[in-house]
Amino acid sequence: MLLDKVPDSASLEMVNLVLKLRTQGKPVLSLAPGDPSFDTPKEIVEVAYRSMLEGGTHYVHSYGTTDVREAAVRKVARKNKIRATPENAIFITAKTGVFASFVSVSSPGFEALIPDPGYFYSEPIILSGGKPVRYKLADNFELDLDEVKKKTTPKTKAIMVNTPSNPTGAVFARKHLKELYDFCSSRGIYIVSDEAYEDLVYTKEHVSIGSFERKPQFVLSLYTMSKSYSMPGWRAGYVVGPEDRVARMNKLLEHTVTCYPPFIMHASAYALDNGDGFIERFKREYVKRRELLNRRMAEIPAIVPTEVQGSFYSFPGYTTKMKSREVSLRLLKEQNVAVLPGTAFGPSGESHLRLCFAGSEETIDGAMDGMKRFFA
Repeated sequence: MLLDKVPDSASLEMVNLVLKLRTQGKPVLSLAPGDPSFDTPKEIVEVAYRSMLEGGTHYVHSYGTTDVREAAVRKVARKNKIRATPENAIFITAKTGVFASFVSVSSPGFEALIPDPGYFYSEPIILSGGKPVRYKLADNFELDLDEVKKKTTPKTKAIMVNTPSNPTGAVFARKHLKELYDFCSSRGIYIVSDEAYEDLVYTKEHVSIGSFERKPQFVLSLYTMSKSYSMPGWRAGYVVGPEDRVARMNKLLEHTVTCYPPFIMHASAYALDNGDGFIERFKREYVKRRELLNRRMAEIPAIVPTEVQGSFYSFPGYTTKMKSREVSLRLLKEQNVAVLPGTAFGPSGESHLRLCFAGSEETIDGAMDGMKRFFA
């Protein structure tokens, strides 16, 4: 079975350990999950509430409601410079969107390239019947086109990019993205572009690789409401891509979830059209937390910081002679501090840790106190 080929989630392993310790009354300070500490803005919640009261609790089209698909198209035109129509858009959670994207481009025995280090993309590729092939990022975690070319074979159907990156915090340069697009489009290779952290960029510009197309043809662009609007529990997102690939994604939804809740879609449409103020407010806080984390890491000689250009993750190296999984487990056991091991994101993540600064400043400070004691 395909599921037997999929390993357990390294991130959920840590989350479950944290939950277990907390039920035992231990005060765990967690920098592990990428869950914003902010509640969803009240105005967005009220739109969902009104929608439920007005009957927005019935079946709708599996593509999504008209208002959310039109709002998604307006948003990608305004912010991402992507030219699309509602027929190019589908409402879907970002994580399911990754899986559905690979299903939509799949063929027997296909391969898909994924970044190393990078998010957990190998599992949805396996579940869609494909073989994940890792391509290493450059030393500064930038896209390395030579490495991509080296790993590309006649079986390669898709290449995954993630900018801003989870876990590295890197933002890919326009030049490198354009080179990748030219390479893929000339060979008929699809690009699946995870842009979950598009609004959280600090030192560079975010470029959507789909903006290089006159209309969606080879790029499937994935977005989420979770990070920008602090809506992780809503499971809301959308994909903009070639019409025929989106139609195949819709077929997958028809035969699995049927459709997503319309009241969530109405609230998401409101956020897409009216939520820039929320984004700026959250981003100002993340900037402060990023600066706090950088200051605290500078106090620990064993930590080797890397630049956080975007997202709310830092991916520092460390000089202690231990595997990253051992470091993360010992930090939790000895200091009640939860972080994710770098190897959860691929072999190139060894000797790194992923630290999330989406939590409160008090949590960051307390966790860094524990890390300082541990590495001392």
